[in-house]
Amino acid sequence: MTASDPADLDEDLEVLAEWLASAEVVAPFTGAGISTESGVPDFRSPGSPWLANRPIAFDAFLASAEARREAWRRKFAMDDLYAGATPGRGHHFLAGLVAAGKAPAIITQNIDGLQQAAGVPEERVIELHGNGTYAACLDCAERQELADIRSVFEASGLPPTCPHCGGMVKSATISFGQALPQQALQRAQALARTSDLFIAIGSSLLVHPAAGLPVLAKRHGARLVIINREATPLDDIADLVFNGEIGAICMRLVELSGDAGRSINYS
Repeated sequence: MTASDPADLDEDLEVLAEWLASAEVVAPFTGAGISTESGVPDFRSPGSPWLANRPIAFDAFLASAEARREAWRRKFAMDDLYAGATPGRGHHFLAGLVAAGKAPAIITQNIDGLQQAAGVPEERVIELHGNGTYAACLDCAERQELADIRSVFEASGLPPTCPHCGGMVKSATISFGQALPQQALQRAQALARTSDLFIAIGSSLLVHPAAGLPVLAKRHGARLVIINREATPLDDIADLVFNGEIGAICMRLVELSGDAGRSINYS
């Protein structure tokens, strides 16, 4: 069911607060919508800067030095747009669930590193689409820092190569056409299967295989809650749906949780 007015919203949030209090394993799953409050643009909103700086497909990146050069130009252009982004209320809410032992990990489609910046240990963030805060060699997997790459790129105009093996260097994100990291996907699936409460926050639930995780959790007996600004294709199977500003919803949930909310220390 979907909360439509303030009274219904509070009533449904009180139900969710009870579910959080009684849950043994919460599986949070986040998409771009949780980070828009932090100034990170999502992909589908009208006028999104991603439309002018679309990520280069993986096959094109591999095939052409010119495509690699353009990929890095677009990468740095987007990075500049949200260079000062800090975690929002949704990130802190989820960090509180992890700190309280309610959530073993957070599954995310995001590449911005804001969940880690909110205090969640790196090993407890399952990044399905990689991480845009650093780069890696496609051959030897050696990590490369973006500041070093950018200084060389802007001086030479050439796509970076690995100083260790000479291989192609790419942002550590998963591009269109590139396989998802299997270990991360398997961890996410295991958490979905064992959860008793799965909360999808800020995801359009359109991109697969990630969008199959809420369905997997539901099939294994979990309650499914969706918090998003717009409707999603999975709203009909959810136990609760909240449409609105994610940060405000999360903070209202904390307020209605009373002593339980304060003990979890969401913010």
